[in-house]
Amino acid sequence: MAGPVNLADVARRAGVSSATASRALSDHPHVAAATRERVWQAARDLEYVASPDATGLARGTTGRVAVVVPHLARWWFGAALEGLSGALRAAGLDLLLYRLGDPAARQAFFDELPARRRADAVVLLGFGVDERERERLDRIGVGIVAAGTRVGSHPSVSIDEYAAGRQAMDHLLHLGHRRIGMIVAADPDLDLAQPAGRSAAYRAALADAGIDPDPDLTATVTWSPECGARAMSGLLGLARPPTAVYAHSDEIALGALRTLRRAGYRVPGDVSVIGIDDHPLAAITDLSTVAQPAAEQGELAARAVLAGLAGRPVDPIVTVPTRLVIRGTSGRPPERGAS
Repeated sequence: MAGPVNLADVARRAGVSSATASRALSDHPHVAAATRERVWQAARDLEYVASPDATGLARGTTGRVAVVVPHLARWWFGAALEGLSGALRAAGLDLLLYRLGDPAARQAFFDELPARRRADAVVLLGFGVDERERERLDRIGVGIVAAGTRVGSHPSVSIDEYAAGRQAMDHLLHLGHRRIGMIVAADPDLDLAQPAGRSAAYRAALADAGIDPDPDLTATVTWSPECGARAMSGLLGLARPPTAVYAHSDEIALGALRTLRRAGYRVPGDVSVIGIDDHPLAAITDLSTVAQPAAEQGELAARAVLAGLAGRPVDPIVTVPTRLVIRGTSGRPPERGAS
């Protein structure tokens, strides 16, 4: 079509009035499901981008911020969301929460995003985007802020994943461990920005210590305690098991601890374990970890949103420091593994 697509074009393609098209795109309850789907399909086909003037949602006037998350059950997302929502509420802004759920829901969300335009800003919590998704975000014409990851040139708040990994690995190396396993936590369906820095830190720390990496000592699993438990079982089944394990998250580390204790291994007498996060259960289980302030990252993301809406300068990259928390699951290796 010549020129920008407008609401009338969508209505014409869907065979409805402009008023009905507007209600359908706003998910008004008094629109039949079949009609709503027909209008949305027309908007997707035409790559319609909602006009602020047409919807009455001029920038800065909705009083809402859209927050997009891949998960709600995991600790980091809940904690970051708490920090974010508290800061937004204090500023008088409402929060619209979108959970991606699975690849199909993710695609539908980004397909429909330009036609929605219900918020003054969008915050992405803990996941990266591909080029197509980034283009869809850019088209809606509102501020984009990322927390827990980085998304193109948009403002971001996150930890230094590599630095956190080095804190964990250097601690184990300083204790004298040389045969160190790593359990990588991956989310292939939803997370396009896997914490590669945590794996890079493992390899670099070994190299700095003059240790050749053993590929058998790395296990890659999906992000859950149960998978961490199974990965630990696999590492214990090696002819030469590790004397220490570095897990990409505390949830994975907690699963590893369960396997070790059920198998009769002393922690840390036989095997040391360290994670990343400082999950609330880490203190209860005496887990050594690298703490990252999740709620603070959410709060800082909210501050970036508020600064952008007020026309104030926004720091493009905010790196929140992490800290090593030494507890009872890390100690010197047994004599047989100290060489």
